Amino acid sequence: MTGELDQRDAVQRRYGAAALKKEACLCTPVGFDPTLLKVIPSEVVERDYGCGDPTRWVRCGDRVLDLGSGSGKNAFICAQVVGASGSVTGIDRNADMLSLSRSASSAVAEAIGYANVKFKEGAIEALDASDADARPLVAAASVDVVLSNCVLNLVNPDQRSRLLNNIKRVLAPSGRVAISDIVCDRPVPLHLQKDPDLWSGCISGAWQEDEFLKAFEQLGFEQVRYVDRNAEPWRVVESINFYAVTLVGQLPGVVGGGTCC
Repeated sequence: MTGELDQRDAVQRRYGAAALKKEACLCTPVGFDPTLLKVIPSEVVERDYGCGDPTRWVRCGDRVLDLGSGSGKNAFICAQVVGASGSVTGIDRNADMLSLSRSASSAVAEAIGYANVKFKEGAIEALDASDADARPLVAAASVDVVLSNCVLNLVNPDQRSRLLNNIKRVLAPSGRVAISDIVCDRPVPLHLQKDPDLWSGCISGAWQEDEFLKAFEQLGFEQVRYVDRNAEPWRVVESINFYAVTLVGQLPGVVGGGTCC
């Protein structure tokens, strides 16, 4: 338990500070469609930390759940893609990041002409936790696509089953995932997992590359694959190669599809 608390505190401190001042070494920079960034306040764009662009897999009319929404950049991009008929919910547990994303919501809504984004405080592995009204943080089968950008690796391994089961629980039939994250080519030894700096830096909590795919296949997702993967390692630590990837997959079911934007 102590190790889990140390990791959680390290993540909270590091991302809280990164919400107030840009940190260059958090995860790996990625280019986004500049036309979708124009309406987003500069401080939101500058203080976003990720390792891919899962927003490319969002469709018009989707109900989007952004796990570890951080500064809100990915959520605000999705807001434009899904249109007024769609919706975006961001989940984050860091107070400074939530303050940043919420403070930008009205400016983005005014710029695009509608308000379809909300941010909730909570742990991404605990979407089934009760809110103040004794309802789950995110209701079952209420989402068309779950995306995240370099945050699943920040969840303690003891909580990964709950995280994955909640991702499946909140998705409607034929629901999809688009997960950008860091994976490694062999197991991360315990002494690296216990390093708070490496953990909060998206390194020592990385999933093994083949096991990451298998985890979603075992949940019942179909067509699970990497649509993006760096050819060269993002980092190498003690001869372990760490790569930035984007995983996609879809649950079976009737395909509803969003309305035309």
